[in-house]
Amino acid sequence: MPPGSAMQAANASRRATGRSSLFLFFLLCLFCFFSSSESDELPLLLKLKAALQKSDTYVFDSWRPDNTICNFTGISCNSDGSVREIELAKQRLAGFLPLDSICQLQSLEKLSLGSNLLYGTISEDLKNCSRLQYLDLGSNSFTGPLPDLSSLSRLKFLYLNNSGFSGAFPWSSLENMTDLVGLSLGDNPFDNTTSFPLEVLNLVKLDWLYLTNCSLKGKIPAGIGNLTELKNLELSDNYLSGDIPAEIGRLGKLWQLELYNNELAGKFPVGLRNLTSLAFFDASQNHIEGDLSELKYLTTLVSLQLFENELSGEIPDEFGDFKSLVNISLYTNNLIGSIPQKLGSWADFDFVDVSENLLTGPIPPDMCKNGKMQKLLVFQNKLTGGIPMNYANCSSLLRFRVDNNSLSGSVPAGIWGLPNVFVIDFTLNQFDGPITSEIGNAKSLTHLFVGNNRFSGKLPEEISKATSLVAIDMSSNQFSGGIPSKIGELKKLHGLSLQDNMLSGSIPKSLGSCDSLDEINFAGNSLSGQIPSSLGSLPTLNSLNLSHNKLSGKIPSSLSSLRLSLLDLSHNQLTGLIPQSLSIEAYNGSFTGNPGLCTPNVAGFQPCTSDSGMSPVLRILISCFIAGTTVFLVWLAWFFFVKRRQKDHDRSLKVESWNLKSFRALSFTEQEILNSVKQENIIGKGGSGNVYKVVRNNGKELAVKHIWNSEFGDRKTCRSSTAMLTKRKGKASEFDAEVATLSSILHVNVVKLYCSITSEDSNLLVYEYLPNGSLWDRLHTCNEKELDWEKRYEIAVGAAKGLEYLHHGCERPVIHRDVKSSNILLDEFLKPRIADFGLAKIMQTNVGKDTTHVIAGTHGYIAPEYGYTYKVNEKSDVYSFGVVLMELVSRKRPIEAEFGENKDIVNWICSRVTSKQSMMGVVDSSIPEYLKEDAVKVLRIALCCTARLPALRPSMRTVVQMLEDAEPCRLVGIESR
Repeated sequence: MPPGSAMQAANASRRATGRSSLFLFFLLCLFCFFSSSESDELPLLLKLKAALQKSDTYVFDSWRPDNTICNFTGISCNSDGSVREIELAKQRLAGFLPLDSICQLQSLEKLSLGSNLLYGTISEDLKNCSRLQYLDLGSNSFTGPLPDLSSLSRLKFLYLNNSGFSGAFPWSSLENMTDLVGLSLGDNPFDNTTSFPLEVLNLVKLDWLYLTNCSLKGKIPAGIGNLTELKNLELSDNYLSGDIPAEIGRLGKLWQLELYNNELAGKFPVGLRNLTSLAFFDASQNHIEGDLSELKYLTTLVSLQLFENELSGEIPDEFGDFKSLVNISLYTNNLIGSIPQKLGSWADFDFVDVSENLLTGPIPPDMCKNGKMQKLLVFQNKLTGGIPMNYANCSSLLRFRVDNNSLSGSVPAGIWGLPNVFVIDFTLNQFDGPITSEIGNAKSLTHLFVGNNRFSGKLPEEISKATSLVAIDMSSNQFSGGIPSKIGELKKLHGLSLQDNMLSGSIPKSLGSCDSLDEINFAGNSLSGQIPSSLGSLPTLNSLNLSHNKLSGKIPSSLSSLRLSLLDLSHNQLTGLIPQSLSIEAYNGSFTGNPGLCTPNVAGFQPCTSDSGMSPVLRILISCFIAGTTVFLVWLAWFFFVKRRQKDHDRSLKVESWNLKSFRALSFTEQEILNSVKQENIIGKGGSGNVYKVVRNNGKELAVKHIWNSEFGDRKTCRSSTAMLTKRKGKASEFDAEVATLSSILHVNVVKLYCSITSEDSNLLVYEYLPNGSLWDRLHTCNEKELDWEKRYEIAVGAAKGLEYLHHGCERPVIHRDVKSSNILLDEFLKPRIADFGLAKIMQTNVGKDTTHVIAGTHGYIAPEYGYTYKVNEKSDVYSFGVVLMELVSRKRPIEAEFGENKDIVNWICSRVTSKQSMMGVVDSSIPEYLKEDAVKVLRIALCCTARLPALRPSMRTVVQMLEDAEPCRLVGIESR
């Protein structure tokens, strides 16, 4: 080999050796780097695992020291092995977040921990996560304020919604986040309402802005038009006022615009038509006026929600040409004209609700063209024409409400037998023709309302096969023939109203099998025969009206066992003795127009003779009994007189000054009550006084509430001046007026008040006694007994009906002021009774001007508006009832340590119900899985009742309807209408 060649070979060899060494050195350095990175970050991740060790998840099974951190579940790494992302959203993580460790991960760009159960405060260590581009802590249960976020200037996505943060949000932190694309801060109880944050208007890259329920006030600034990349803008549930700015029309990429439940006014601005990409628009529950002409250009709309505004004018015909529109809600406005006849004929139309307007013309025929429609709600308008034949095949329908219009013609036969519909309401129209036999196919139907029409023909026997029926109202029609004999097979039936028809024949005995019936009204027909004694076995019957018929025979003695708030048997052909227990003042007028009836107790009726069905022997026995009773009562009076003079009564009861005022026929004496008001008979104590159980001589039981008159609470002070006496008489008069009002309330779900017994320093209210205690006892005390979901549901519906009656059924509304589970008492059948109704008003009547204000409510049940005003109204009761519903669903007390400091059950549940799955987690674990879906329906109603703003809460009448729609195993839509 030539010398030159040898040198070249040697040099080549050295170069190859050098390259090999360099490569080995690089590999060694890379290995050391990876090892160093992993060894530094492994303890940080293990500390995160340890902090969340209580989590109900398997996500941390792979987080082991012998595993590579890049193989940990939810961890993504850079090429150098450092942690780039932590993705653990929706993993049921629970615990306190160790941000001091997390933010030491030097390469961390994404931290996604949303929709978990994390709690505690967010520490200042968050500022050390300065490389973050994505931060999601939303839908958790944090407390306290957020720290300054200015150092997180690289963020592109910031999701902190629905996480319980309070205090003032650090809006100035957003000034450095100019790359933000997604910002979600809604549903947090930030302290102090604030104007729309102007810092947001500089975030020109935003395409998602969620500021719903952030306590924002003032106007929407015109600068919102600068955010031209926005696809989603949600500003609902705030206090925003003024007009919608015209500049919003510059947001041409907008796909969703949510402005509902604010105080916005004015008309839709010119230029809104430019939102040609808009699919979802909701500006409901505001004060927007004017017409809808600016919206007829929004051809890509999928959902349009504008209900409860002040809109006027016509619904644009162009809405009928929208190819993607699947639902539209325009109810409670002032709209006129007709509904576009092509509405819903293109896409998979879901529902229409244009109720409570001034609309005319016919119902559009093709809204169920694709067989997907669930709700047809057009009630309370001026619509004409008939029901289009197409809807007879709309098997997807759940709610069909066309009541209170001017519709006419026969109803297509198939409508009666729709398999999934659970509400049919044709009330107050001009329909004619029959209810056909197809009604037997309506297996889901719960409410059938056809009153005040011109329907005729016989009631079909097949109605007994619609076994889900809860309420039937066929009043004021022209039905003839008999009442179906098998109607008693409707075991769930609560109300049956057939009054003012032309029905004949007898009342079916099978009605006695309808154990849930609380109202029967057959008045104004031609029914004959005897009143079935089986009606007396109905345990919950509250109202029975059989007046203006041709009924004959005797009044069944079994009716005496009923607890009726209304009984009307007038204008029939009844004969014989009126049962003594029915011969009371409360039923005055109930028997008029029956010349064959007799009684010694009711004015205007002949005394009973042997011809009236009473034998001479029986008369002698009765006379002897009356005489003996008189002698006994005289002796008893003398005995108590002597006893009273001999016995030194408790100084709290000044016997000689008691004054009894009865509101019903009483079978007990004043002294019988007074003798039982003593320490050993106390069964309950409250802020208003003690409750005593009175066992009468005949074994019957009563409950007595003892209320002190605070004018005389200080026994050591003598107030005998003329002014004081005048004041006392005035207060007594107010007290008597309030009690008299409450005593007139008769409802199966309201505790009966029999009488008041008053003295100068205290007052006794005598109620019926309920043997099963309170709902609170059943749910929460050491004496708790198991309540299955069906029973809880029945208690919820019954209690709601009681409150509905107080709010809507009385001559003037009675506000309860202290709705809570301990004021819902249960009878021997576990049927609920509202107790202590109006008691706070009585207490306020009973205090002087110099006395501390009486708190209307109980901690945990008090509506939030009570924090800034002491005024209460029906909506305050609705809030408290919502809390009771939450108790029934979760079996949690209104205040529990686990909720956290200054949190109650409403805060606790609202922080968790981010999805249907999370709602299931709130439901009492003792409720079977197959019933939890039904419990969730009631939980949704509870959330409506506990809305922060009173105006957003439904009325108790609506709550009853919603609860009836949520009957167990009954399919209901999201809307409650």
